[in-house]
Amino acid sequence: MNTENIRPAPAAHLREAGLPTVDLSPVLAQQTHPLVFATVSGAHLYGFPSRDSDVDLRGVHLLPVGDLIGLRDGEETLTRMGDRDGVEMDLVTHDLRKFARLVLRRNGYVLEQLLSPLVVHTTDVHAELAALAPGVLTRHHAHHYRGFAVTQWRLFEKQRELKPLLYTLRVLLTGIHLMRSGEVVAHLPTLLGLVEAPAYVPGLISAKAAAEHGSADEIVDMARVRTDVEALHTQLDEAQALSTLPESPAQDVYDALHDLVVRARTTGRG
Repeated sequence: MNTENIRPAPAAHLREAGLPTVDLSPVLAQQTHPLVFATVSGAHLYGFPSRDSDVDLRGVHLLPVGDLIGLRDGEETLTRMGDRDGVEMDLVTHDLRKFARLVLRRNGYVLEQLLSPLVVHTTDVHAELAALAPGVLTRHHAHHYRGFAVTQWRLFEKQRELKPLLYTLRVLLTGIHLMRSGEVVAHLPTLLGLVEAPAYVPGLISAKAAAEHGSADEIVDMARVRTDVEALHTQLDEAQALSTLPESPAQDVYDALHDLVVRARTTGRG
C-alpha cells in the first residue's frame, strides 16, 4: 500500500470489494471523539464477502487529555453498531495510544486494519502510522497468524462451514507471504498469486459469495483439506525460520510512535 498519499477509497473501489451501495457516514458520525482513521476489515478486506456479509469498520479515535489524566477513565475501545438500508454495520475503534501499543505487540490483525486499502476516513496521523508499519514487523508475527489459523481450524472442524476454512487458509497464506517478503497482504485472491495454495480455494470463495454459512463438505474432501492445512503450517514454520525480518521493532520506530501519540494528543487532532 502506498502510504505517501492515503486517500479514501473511491466508491467504485468499495463496490469492487463487494461492499453494498450504502452510506457509511452515519456510522462514522456516531464516533464521539476525533477519528484518526476508519477502514473496512473483515470478509470484504479478505476478498471473500457473501451477499449478506456485515460491513466491519475498524479504526482509531483520539481521547482528550482529560480522559487520561483526570478521575474519569476514557473509553480506550469504542463500538458503534447500526443498520443502514438493511445492511448491518459496526465501527470498532481503539484510542491511538492503545492502538500503537497493539501495533508493537506483533498483532497482525491491527496492522491489516491500518494498511487496508479500503479507506473510508483518513488523516495525516493515519498516514504517519502507516508509514511506520514496516518498522514494527518482526519474524514473531508468524505466531499471530499461526495461532489465528489454529483457532479457525478448530471452529471449522466443529461447523464444517466455508467461512472458518477460508479464514484458516487466508491467515496461513498471509503469514507465509509476510515472513518471505515483509509485506502484509490480507486479500486472499491476491495471495493466490503470491503463495502456492490449494487449487480449490477459488471454488471456496465463489461458494461463500452465495452463502455466508455454507457448508464445505460438498466442495472439498476433509482429509485433503487437513493435509493441505498441515502443509501450509509447515511452510509457515519454514518461512519464519528463514525470514530476514528482525526479532523486535527498532528503538527508533518505538520512539517515533511515542512522539506521534504525544503530538496528536496534545494538539487534539487526528
